[in-house]
Amino acid sequence: MLVLDLDDSLTAQPVLAGLLHDGRALRIEARDLAPRLRIVAARKPLERLRERLHEAVGAENAPGTIAFYGSGDFHHLATLFLARLREEVTLLHFDNHPDWVRFPATVNCGAWVNRALELPQVAQVVTIGPAGDDLVRPQWKGANLRALREGRLEVHAWQGSESRYWGRPFVVPGCRAGGGRIAWDSLADASWDGFLEALDARLPDRPLWVSLDKDVLGPDEALTNWEQGGMALSAILGAVQRLGRRRGILGMDVCGDYSQPRFRDPFRWLLSATDRAVVPEPSAAALAVNDRSNRRILEGFGALPGTTPPLPLPSEQLPAARGLSA
Repeated sequence: MLVLDLDDSLTAQPVLAGLLHDGRALRIEARDLAPRLRIVAARKPLERLRERLHEAVGAENAPGTIAFYGSGDFHHLATLFLARLREEVTLLHFDNHPDWVRFPATVNCGAWVNRALELPQVAQVVTIGPAGDDLVRPQWKGANLRALREGRLEVHAWQGSESRYWGRPFVVPGCRAGGGRIAWDSLADASWDGFLEALDARLPDRPLWVSLDKDVLGPDEALTNWEQGGMALSAILGAVQRLGRRRGILGMDVCGDYSQPRFRDPFRWLLSATDRAVVPEPSAAALAVNDRSNRRILEGFGALPGTTPPLPLPSEQLPAARGLSA
């Protein structure tokens, strides 16, 4: 288990602090790099973080890696873990935002899904949970609809919407476009079991990597830097276990823990100020919800002592390793 310490949001949480103290988790110091990684990653700090990760755990992810790395402002760092895979995967992405903006073509938290699709390790991305206005008039916002039409990307909204659309018609899982309109199905109004059954039948048998931004959860289960959705953590954990049963899970990265944004340059400050509402700094008591949810995530994958054995890895070369490791 890895803890990238970028913003102090994790090391004070009792469950992760205990695992670090007991040597069951490895902390990688990165607070010095964080100001130039937050929101959008500068090239040199990103390379330095890649080097620190390599020095700490080698060139590849350990079997069943689970990594925590703080605020969703750093979600684009998920690409570091994906680039270290040695197998082709389907990326299962739970998020209140699609993170699919085509420009600027940088490593940033609003566009990182496109960087993931550029990696040879990522065959397909399935995004589940968007509930904001990112799906309203998506062409105006630079959405990667081409990847959607080609089937390399699926987006399944928690709260669907309908808005203007210009272009050729298409129908894909979760979305249909034509006649000047684009409409997204709403998971909140559908059968969750029915959705999972169809997704399970449709996805290839290649292994999964899971990327979870806790802003997909409601405020009773997470406190984040971004506007939040309405999914339940129990539904997400159940979906991952069901979809991973015959595919295996190579690993998981988790972000979405609130931290006070701190910037050293006006560029990132401006991006932050114009892209989201200001979140008042919460109390320590309010932040305890993130510790509880992180504990449930770890318990759900058997990564805490005494919890249920996790799912098997798909790789026949690693028969002794099972699931998400602590």
